[in-house]
Order: sequence, then structure tokens, then C-alpha cells
Amino acid sequence: MITLPPRPVTDDARLDHGRAVLDAVDGDAGQRVIDSLADIAPDLGRHIIEYGFGDVYARDGLAPEQRQLVTLGVLAALGGCEAQLSVHVNASLNVGLSAEEIVEALIHSAVYAGFPRALNAVFTARAVFEERGLLPLA
Repeated sequence: MITLPPRPVTDDARLDHGRAVLDAVDGDAGQRVIDSLADIAPDLGRHIIEYGFGDVYARDGLAPEQRQLVTLGVLAALGGCEAQLSVHVNASLNVGLSAEEIVEALIHSAVYAGFPRALNAVFTARAVFEERGLLPLA
């Protein structure tokens, strides 16, 4: 389990704080997403860091593992978010969820989001698990 840095007191520290949270949760994958925006929408990258991670992700009330379960469910339900889902499957592993817990969350999403979206999410998770040498699960 990871411990996130405390939230900054001033707005000037939002970017640094958000980057620390992003790094703790997503590792290199998060920075690759931000880097991929540098030539087209660097402000979007900054918003992701400051607001998404520095403000929202770092809020009290849910542990990082719980936040990732919510994120997995939402991305699976939305569909068409496989690239982001891949980042967050990795993040889920980074914050301490097991591959089995991730699969269980994605299976659970089938009830609410439908089987096609759950299947796409599980196949995305499989690719991450393969990259990290976590297969077979059984």
C-alpha cells in the first residue's frame, strides 16, 4: 500500500503536488500520457496533473485502491477507453490491488455496463498482466 503526499496549502504547489500523486499512482505510464500531450494540448496535461491528481485523487475519503476500483468500473462502463484503462490497470497494480481483484471488478462491471464492455476491459487487463508477467492467474 502506498501513502500519498499531503495536499499543498497554496495553489502554487498544485502542479508539484499533482505530479507527486501521479508518479505515486501511475508511475512512468502517467508521465507518458502527459508527455504525449506536450505538442498538442499541454494545458490538458497540466489540468490532469493539477485537478485530476492533485485535487481530486488526493482527496480524503477513499484509499488509492478504492479510487482505482471506481476508475476501473467507470472506464469499463464508458467503453472506448482501452488506452486509459490500460494505464489504470497498471495503476491499480501499483497501489496494491491484485490481478484477481482487478478481474473481479471488471466481471462485476458486466452487470451494469454489459458484457461487451466488460469483455473489452478484461482483454485490456490481460494485455497489462501479460506485460507484467502475471499470467496465468489460476
